[in-house]
Amino acid sequence: MRSMNSRLVCGAGALMVAVGVMGGCATVQPAEGPCECTCTPEPTADQGVPPTEVPPSTPELIDSLSLGDLVGVSLPWIGTQSWAMAVAAFGPALEAAGFEVVLDDANNESGRQIRQIEAMIAQGAKVIIVGAVDGTQLGSVLDQAKDQGIVILGLDRMIDGTASVDGVVQYGAVSTGVAEGQALVQGLEESGVPKPWTIELFAGAPTDPNSSLFFEGAMSLLVPMIDAGEIVVGSGEMEFADVATLEWANEKAQTRMEELLASTYSDGVGPVGVLAPNDGIARATLTACEDAGFDLPVVGGLDAEDISIGWVREGKQYATISWPTDMLIARMLEVINYLLTSPTLPDPDFTLNNGVKDVGIYSPDPTIVTQANIDDHYPCSAANSEEQATNWKCD
Repeated sequence: MRSMNSRLVCGAGALMVAVGVMGGCATVQPAEGPCECTCTPEPTADQGVPPTEVPPSTPELIDSLSLGDLVGVSLPWIGTQSWAMAVAAFGPALEAAGFEVVLDDANNESGRQIRQIEAMIAQGAKVIIVGAVDGTQLGSVLDQAKDQGIVILGLDRMIDGTASVDGVVQYGAVSTGVAEGQALVQGLEESGVPKPWTIELFAGAPTDPNSSLFFEGAMSLLVPMIDAGEIVVGSGEMEFADVATLEWANEKAQTRMEELLASTYSDGVGPVGVLAPNDGIARATLTACEDAGFDLPVVGGLDAEDISIGWVREGKQYATISWPTDMLIARMLEVINYLLTSPTLPDPDFTLNNGVKDVGIYSPDPTIVTQANIDDHYPCSAANSEEQATNWKCD
């Protein structure tokens, strides 16, 4: 598996804030303007950092793409706020850019997604965007699409084991995992609890290729601290297979946390920290602790869901990682619009091997959001409805 140095990517104009000091490297990310870094760590070839070589050009993929052509979009589900936002926003964004659109969500069912893609092929799509339910199950149907000269672009998740994927627009999964681990350690340091810190580990669905990469990134920071005796995993459960959460189901995560509290902890003294792969699972672990009468641990998350923004604002959830859906869609539109004047895709930010080929990755940067900087990123003045303001704890 790939490994990751302990830092985030800085890009000119990135809208970020300071996220702390890890491994001797301080990264200052101002609210506006370019990032300022006090050191330059060695790059590694992973999901968050460009390798030392990026191909100078991409192969020709399409004779021509024109405004009015059909773009198909198959997204995995609407079970999280970020995917629900993507389902709601992608169609209007593509239509505003001048394309015809057919968009479906697959209800987290691989077979249904395959049928959706087959229908898009039959309807004459020139580009198909796929947020994969299971990135290992799509090779055959994507081969059919490539035989028809269709450009295949992954969204958020890698599509594995096939040469028939042309590029992926996603936030770097390993670098996001590093940010999750960094947020946990930062929160533990701020808590004032002396070392060794007792924690528990949670990961996402094993069918989602991002899940193991999130976990890998986080563990690249946590394992050295575990080996040094600074962190203890109370239950001893440290392997991805043991801590994965089937179907990203919050109720499964809450049940596991309840079982861990009952089997490993007592007298209301539980773990002081929990590694959570997204906001829903973060809230599930906190709810389990609260319901069982345990002190709330330091917990981070991912997706900046409205409820978790409120929990971060009031200090209940320590942090969330922000992956703005609109930035992801905007980057995808940039890639598609490039095809209007070129038979190739733009040069990628970096490449990642999917088991068959090196796939170009187009990657915005994630942001750690805590109580200290939440008003820089989610000010109450930006709430777009009374419901959102309530969820953001703006009352």
